[in-house]
Amino acid sequence: MRDLNFLSAACMAQQIRQRQLSPVELLESHLTQIEELNPKLNAFVHVDAERALRQARAAETAIAGGQKLGALHGVPLSVKSSIEVAGLRCESGSKLRSGFVADRDAPLVARFRQAGAIILGVTNVPELLMAWETDNLLYGRTNNPWDLSRTPGGSSGGEAAAIAAGLSAGGVGSDGGGSIRVPAHFTGICGLKPTPGRIPATGHFPISVGPFALLGVVGPMARTMEDLKLLFEVMQGSDDGDPSAAPVPVCWPGKDDLKRIRIGYFEDDGRTAVTSETRAALRKAAEALQDAGFAVERFRPDKLELARQLWWKLFGVAGGMMLGPLTEGHEAELSPILKEFSSWVAAEPAHSAQSLLETWIQRDVVRMEIFAQMREYPVLLCPVAAIPAFQHGERSWGVDGSMVKYLDAWSYCEWFNLLGTPAAVVPAGESPEGLPIGVQIVARPWQKGLVDSIAEVLQKQCGGWRKPPLI
Repeated sequence: MRDLNFLSAACMAQQIRQRQLSPVELLESHLTQIEELNPKLNAFVHVDAERALRQARAAETAIAGGQKLGALHGVPLSVKSSIEVAGLRCESGSKLRSGFVADRDAPLVARFRQAGAIILGVTNVPELLMAWETDNLLYGRTNNPWDLSRTPGGSSGGEAAAIAAGLSAGGVGSDGGGSIRVPAHFTGICGLKPTPGRIPATGHFPISVGPFALLGVVGPMARTMEDLKLLFEVMQGSDDGDPSAAPVPVCWPGKDDLKRIRIGYFEDDGRTAVTSETRAALRKAAEALQDAGFAVERFRPDKLELARQLWWKLFGVAGGMMLGPLTEGHEAELSPILKEFSSWVAAEPAHSAQSLLETWIQRDVVRMEIFAQMREYPVLLCPVAAIPAFQHGERSWGVDGSMVKYLDAWSYCEWFNLLGTPAAVVPAGESPEGLPIGVQIVARPWQKGLVDSIAEVLQKQCGGWRKPPLI
């Protein structure tokens, strides 16, 4: 039964439709995997086995009755515990929300259910999602299936660990500064940060308004690009509860159009060093795309450092001001990770109306400037982070003769939150310790079809997902 867990979600759905696979058998295999491995990983914080079994039996009945089946009929999925799933905890890793149980499904969860998916449960996050690792005072830390002494990243670390280890066929994370892409990179799976508004962030906490709506998204996570596309198609579509919502259709480039696209790639940003293995993964990915017929040339946009600085002014400073009323007076209940984040925010002056306006204007200007540069190279290929998965609690790393600090290691993701571009991560290499290394494919806003098409080619050329050693 264990091999069932590592079929692609698309293959699971196909075999269920063809009556080659029982939804109950598939669910029981996932529940067994959760029972065996979750004590080691601490990926799930709330599993609703009884309800999931009822849904799996209902899925079998629907098949027997010849009912119309959705695209995800009988496929077991997971959801980040910052997103509302009716009857399950939505605590966002914080003691300040301890015991909060959602009374409704977020729109994207409702869309999963309408497509026939079975929701297994919700997964662990750092407190209020403010870290690139997953640990909190409610449930403790989540471990990476590639090495239990290392983090699976954050803030969607529970999702990444569950999917990589076969506890879930796929799921959904959120990303305001790399929180889908860094965990995907750390655990060897695929992740997509779509353009804001593509998938409704309604039902997410912290709520998607203000700076979080400008920068943050929800998006799919899975072991293959095919599954990312499948999940995205079910989740996508505007909703009135998302201030960034826009009913923009997805455009898929034809094969001839795709091959005419010029891809610009860079191995580092000139500021934050990356490991030699990360460079090797980028070169491997660039060569693979060249072998597939693409024009791939060295190119790095100007103004990336300004984009990083503006991202922090919005996510860190303005975001910290938004969270302040929630945490003020409750300092004793906050996790060490959130206290650390709060100390970084406190070291910066709070925004005045003038400074916030200036930041907003600068954001618009730098977006226009970088998008103009991307007319020549509509797709970028670059690192996800400076390092692969790190040991729990580490805060700096010696890389290529320089010291990389915690906040700097993820700048390769943060630019694209500031710019509002779609970005996908696929595995392409490994570290000397055998840890996975992903690469990032980026295009201009709303060009998600272009990102996916190139990421699919890259996955085929580079081999894609591998079973972690814990399995």
